[in-house]
Amino acid sequence: MSSKKESVVRTLTVALLVCLVCSVVVSAAAVALKPVQVTNQLQDKQRNILQIAGLYKDGVSVQEQFKQITPRLVDLRTGEFSDATDPLTYDQQKAAKVPETSKRMDPQADIASIRRQAYYSTVYVVEDEQGEIETLILPIHGYGLWSTLYGFMALEADLKTVVGLGFYQHAETPGLGGEVDNPNWKKQWTGKVVYDESGDVDISVIKGGVDNNSPNAEHQVDALAGATLTSRGVENLVRFWLGKDGFGEFLDHLRAGEA
Repeated sequence: MSSKKESVVRTLTVALLVCLVCSVVVSAAAVALKPVQVTNQLQDKQRNILQIAGLYKDGVSVQEQFKQITPRLVDLRTGEFSDATDPLTYDQQKAAKVPETSKRMDPQADIASIRRQAYYSTVYVVEDEQGEIETLILPIHGYGLWSTLYGFMALEADLKTVVGLGFYQHAETPGLGGEVDNPNWKKQWTGKVVYDESGDVDISVIKGGVDNNSPNAEHQVDALAGATLTSRGVENLVRFWLGKDGFGEFLDHLRAGEA
């Protein structure tokens, strides 16, 4: 009987030691790979920004290409540029979860369903040789059908014409809402005008297809087939971030040369 007990004890001891060794190896690997993961995530984000702005070139390092883009921090409460923190390392998603660095949204104003909005946001600026804004890339996010979509919208120098739009993180249904990643759908956004003549946000994602002969065609994009709620979510998040509760005041200051 005692030999059986010793056998069980030895088996459990060996199993425990194996588990401990494996845990140490996995933990050490996670710690060692963390800097690589952070670097890869940053490069992927930078690649997305370059692609959405129409600046990405195959065969050239992302880091080298990104030198033409200047990250700037914006205080969404004032609509002005800020030096409160480093725009490169600032994490807007993380800041939005902390009461001290964000605000709870009024449900009536929260058409993008973000719930909390960080006080600051990092925008990305491409300037010409005279120092004038050539392209402005804005981070945007909001809820679709199953998830929050995180992406960017690039605007031309007039700050109303779309250069490109794309999302780098979401969990929408593949083949339906996931078609926000379809290059053909994303191309529809290029050249669209997001404000009307009075300066109000005017962009719609419509079912049934855009009538190119319509006077409103420049403000309209085809909805995703079979993905009404995701399409509506994209429209709402674009309207929110380009409106007064998002980057609206900041864009007004830029147009007036006051940012």
